This record gives sequence, structure tokens and C-alpha cells, in this order.
Amino acid sequence: MKIHLISLVIGALALGGAACSKEAPSAGKGATEQAAGAAQAPANAAHAPKDVKPGSHEDWCGEHGVPESQCSRCNPELIPAFKATGDWCAEHGLPESQCLKCNPDLKIVRPPKES
Repeated sequence: MKIHLISLVIGALALGGAACSKEAPSAGKGATEQAAGAAQAPANAAHAPKDVKPGSHEDWCGEHGVPESQCSRCNPELIPAFKATGDWCAEHGLPESQCLKCNPDLKIVRPPKES
């Protein structure tokens, strides 16, 4: 199931784009709160390049504290893939696997840099 989700996410990412626009609306209120507890860069931090390897240290959305390749707030094209796998929190408008309001003990950790 994980491989299927990863394939869907990568496919949706290839169709979409990897960067947020400054006008991109956040899904639900408190989007910044969603990243609380995650390794978070400043809100104005650059997003991952489009050709970054998913799951790498460089694959990181500093604005939302999740992997860029899985950030449905920056890449709304990913939403159908998350919904198709049952990984969606309708109340907060983001994947359940990233919803810190529903899962306060959830730890989203940025992968370490490769040496």
C-alpha cells in the first residue's frame, strides 16, 4: 500500500509543480500550527527544486514542515491521491498522516543529509 501511495504521489507531483506560490491558500485555519513540532525552516524558506529526489533531505517544504513531494497545501494536485488511499482529514483539509490536530503525538521529521 505504501508503494502504491508513493507512486500516486510521485505521479501527481510530476503533473503538478513543486513550488508554492505566494498566493497559495492554506488548507484550513492554523496551517502554521500544523508544522509545530516538525523540523521547520522560516516561512519564507525556499521550497525544494522540482527535480529533487522524493524522501531526501532536500525534499522538504519549510513552510509546512512536511516533505515537499507530499505537501498537499503547496501541491493541491496531490489531494486526490491522498483521498484515494483513505489518508485524508476532511475536517482540517490535509492528509491524516500530516494532521497534527487529530494526531498530536505525530512526529514529522526531515530526513538527515546524506554524507
